[in-house]
Amino acid sequence: MRAKLLPLAGLYLVQGLPYGLQSGLLPLLMRARGLSLSRVGLTKGLYAPWLFKLAWAPLVDRRGSPRAWLALSTAALGLVCALLAALPLTVSGQAGLPATVVSLLLLLNLGAAVQDVALDTLAVQLLEPAELGPGNTVQVVAYKLGSALAGGGLLALLPSLSWPLLFLLLAATYWLAAALAWAAPALQQLPWPQPSEHTPRHLQDLLAVPGTLWTAGFVLTYKLGEQGAGSLFPLLLLDHGASASELGLWSGLGAVACSIAGSSLGGALLTRHWQPLPLLRSVLRLRLGGLACQTALLFHLDTPGSTLGPGIMLRGVALLSLCLQHFLGGLVTTTTFTVMMHCSQLAPRGLQATHYSLLATLELLGKLLPGTLAGVLADGLGPNPCFGVFLVLSALPLLDLYLAPSTLG
Repeated sequence: MRAKLLPLAGLYLVQGLPYGLQSGLLPLLMRARGLSLSRVGLTKGLYAPWLFKLAWAPLVDRRGSPRAWLALSTAALGLVCALLAALPLTVSGQAGLPATVVSLLLLLNLGAAVQDVALDTLAVQLLEPAELGPGNTVQVVAYKLGSALAGGGLLALLPSLSWPLLFLLLAATYWLAAALAWAAPALQQLPWPQPSEHTPRHLQDLLAVPGTLWTAGFVLTYKLGEQGAGSLFPLLLLDHGASASELGLWSGLGAVACSIAGSSLGGALLTRHWQPLPLLRSVLRLRLGGLACQTALLFHLDTPGSTLGPGIMLRGVALLSLCLQHFLGGLVTTTTFTVMMHCSQLAPRGLQATHYSLLATLELLGKLLPGTLAGVLADGLGPNPCFGVFLVLSALPLLDLYLAPSTLG
């Protein structure tokens, strides 16, 4: 099993780099230079290529092998990073990011989305049912580690390391990962797909797989409240006196370390034969309580004289709330991805890649919508009512679990 998990870990790590760059570093950089919460939130639109994975998942199935697609898309990511190195990332006034940089970031996400389809195809077909817990732990932990390195890590290095050099380092990382994708012996175990396995499928074929409708609805809603609050909470702490460098560590390296710990705990519990759905029910309750604590903290910071100034008490509470939510979020994510992969393994082998891409696309949509609209909602309603909405959204997946089919139990 180790021979399978090690190359998967390296490839999922580099897959997390674009997300960390755009979710951890860019929002804080733009907000620190005076851009509105709405404009900062709209940068989530750069993830748009991820929503169309289902369009090219059958192409990855029909043309060549997933390993070839994986190597080529990873090498292309290195090329885009090399081009970004020639265009230093700057934010000027309220204009936002330069159009050329936005175009290259869209290409970066396109390449990462193709890489994701190919890598998930390999994981679904390579892992045995008993390996799903450890496999999804590796997937989530490595992805988040890559996100943390490209988010909080780059922000911490930014004062002493130029943007061109940072993107050149990313380019070199992608080219090394492309070589790993092509040369790793474990990824060569799967046979070259036969033409009969690539018959075009309709949406009805995907939805006919047992448990698909419920899983699709759950993955679309389980992150709505958490993701909206998580994207907005660090920006509100910035408004209440926290520095950008502090938040780079809190919402970047520190919080992601807690998320990785939560994901690892989830994998350990699943390996010890905990059932995914009862585990999700317990953790989602804890997550709802943590979000209520964050909401109460924001109400307190709005009272006269309350700031995240030199005092230690409020800073400690803010740090604890960030770490707690990321820890629980990591546990929830690993368990949910295990349910997704289990559902896709119930599909015929020739349909598994497209089926998993459907679930992963819906899961991503459920993350992007609140992250994109959170700033608009906060500007329109105010931060405190906005967090009330997030509390309601976080309660929905708890209700959904009572409708789960027995095939996923």
